Amino acid sequence: MASALSPPRVPKPKCALPSHYYESFLEKKGPCDQDYKKFWAGLQGLTLYFYNSNRDFQHMEKLDLGTFVKLTDEAPWGTSHDPGTHFNLVLWNQEIKFKVESLESREMWKGFILTVVELRVPSNLTLLPGHLYMMAEALAKEEVRRSLEIPSCFLKVSRLEAQLLLERYPECGNLLLRPSGDGTGAVSVTTRQTLNGAPVVRHYKVKREGTKYVIDVEDPVSCASLDEVVNYFVLHTKKALVPFLLDEDYEKVLGYVEADKENGESLWVAPSVPAVPGPGPACPTGGPTQPSPTSITPGSSQDKLPPLSNPDENYVIPIEDAPAADYVNGDVLPAGRLVVLKPKKCPPAPKVQAKPRKPPTASKPEPKGLPGCLARKLAVSSAQAFFPTIGLANVTAELEEKLQRRRALEHAAGLAGDQQANLRA
Repeated sequence: MASALSPPRVPKPKCALPSHYYESFLEKKGPCDQDYKKFWAGLQGLTLYFYNSNRDFQHMEKLDLGTFVKLTDEAPWGTSHDPGTHFNLVLWNQEIKFKVESLESREMWKGFILTVVELRVPSNLTLLPGHLYMMAEALAKEEVRRSLEIPSCFLKVSRLEAQLLLERYPECGNLLLRPSGDGTGAVSVTTRQTLNGAPVVRHYKVKREGTKYVIDVEDPVSCASLDEVVNYFVLHTKKALVPFLLDEDYEKVLGYVEADKENGESLWVAPSVPAVPGPGPACPTGGPTQPSPTSITPGSSQDKLPPLSNPDENYVIPIEDAPAADYVNGDVLPAGRLVVLKPKKCPPAPKVQAKPRKPPTASKPEPKGLPGCLARKLAVSSAQAFFPTIGLANVTAELEEKLQRRRALEHAAGLAGDQQANLRA
């Protein structure tokens, strides 16, 4: 019985090994390692990758050469091995020891590391012309890679947006790269510093000439990459300029996940934050509006001024600096004919009221048949009738009532005196 035909087996695609400038076996000993560990190592860019074997495509460790300081050839202390098969890589924060199989391998590793770090082919190493050619190719690749590499401080913003970012987030840096506005593919550098409390904003143009970047200043400076442009500004300003790096670790807007009732999908919702209510009326969301003009209607004097609780206490009789009264009649009116004259129309008083001048001190003739004290009070009250004040009618009525009571008492006293005189007679 024939068996069913099975489809032909297709070989699984093998993952391509990463492309390195140079690769070979390398024994590594770090600061925390007790002994050397053998790896298959490869150099790509400014990074050394370490693999378990030359067939692996996933690295086990990696070493950043961005903090490179120097390379040394000293052999480890207390060993009798040939110092030609050892070299040390000194970084800012650590020192790594390497061991290779031959002197040629050591020179190759040192040459490629110096090429990518210094962007030049070293001339003080024992190398063959073929080796120098390989390093020149690696240098060209590294220059292209760096020219395409975009620094973290490069943002696709306009000139105004760059100024606003530097102003709003001064703690994130004061140097920012952005596309130039002339549409030629050039780059602009925007900086913001503070001089005597005032902000100083400057813009610099960086032209693109082939694979180079030229800083357009009085003495043009050519750079191989944008990263080199940033380093030029930082180093030549004594690190006063700091590349702008927006801190996005913390969110600025509150949001939450909400399920859509119609299709059941989850959505990220960022509600608008309500304004904190203040003591005044809340403004509409569309923005503050001008208050509507209120109609002004004339009100009575009682609405403008509070009523007086006691007219006698609040009514002030001017004693000094009162204006001289222009009386219509020099004689004081009799007590029985108290009349409140209407004041003359005067122009509106100025904002700053001057103190009234002193009234005349000349004595007025006292009305006949009245005591001196009461006559003087009556004269003063009659003089005050020419000056309209609040509560004047009440004061006049009260004085008239007191005068009537006084007359009644005097009349009763006079009748009693006549009766006693008649009885004596």
